[in-house]
Amino acid sequence: MRIVSLSGSLRENVGKKDAKALRREDKVPCVMYGKGEQKMFGVPQTQFQKILFNPEPCYVEIDINGEKHQAMMKDIQFHPVTDIVYHADFYELSDDKAIVMSIPVHTTGTSKGVMKGGKLVYKQKRLNIKAVPANMPSEILVDVTNLEIGQRVKAQDLASEAYTILNPKSSEVISIISTRAAVADTAAEGEAAAE
Repeated sequence: MRIVSLSGSLRENVGKKDAKALRREDKVPCVMYGKGEQKMFGVPQTQFQKILFNPEPCYVEIDINGEKHQAMMKDIQFHPVTDIVYHADFYELSDDKAIVMSIPVHTTGTSKGVMKGGKLVYKQKRLNIKAVPANMPSEILVDVTNLEIGQRVKAQDLASEAYTILNPKSSEVISIISTRAAVADTAAEGEAAAE
């Protein structure tokens, strides 16, 4: 799992007035919970680009006044007009406590069905995964090499002992659908066989 580093400083005061003062300094008011007491801190606005402009999931290592914490982003709020980050919530990770993250699905290989003119379709581009932090995958990799037209991969086919998939077991993740080209090829093959 990719780790992004943020550096912040504890907020001396808490409240709307303090949050406004932070924003005037181009900092984002943040809160971290999950272990012990909540920690209120501010992070420079520019540091959020490392998280926001990358679609891959990540853990966040937050350095607050020299003390490092492993966390995940739980929630983020944007200003309704300017789209700058207005507030962020982080959840501090524990080695033995399971977390839930939305993990992207990627494929490997070229499907037999696609080579025959079919089309690979992502029914779900991300899956909700529950795991302890050490077992959380950065992606769900699906080998589609043996998939023929009409075949599909369901959530239950991607099960692992390392993590739990929270999506319904019977829900489709990837399928190979027929296209006009595939239908035309099949018809041509049928006519050739009949001759």
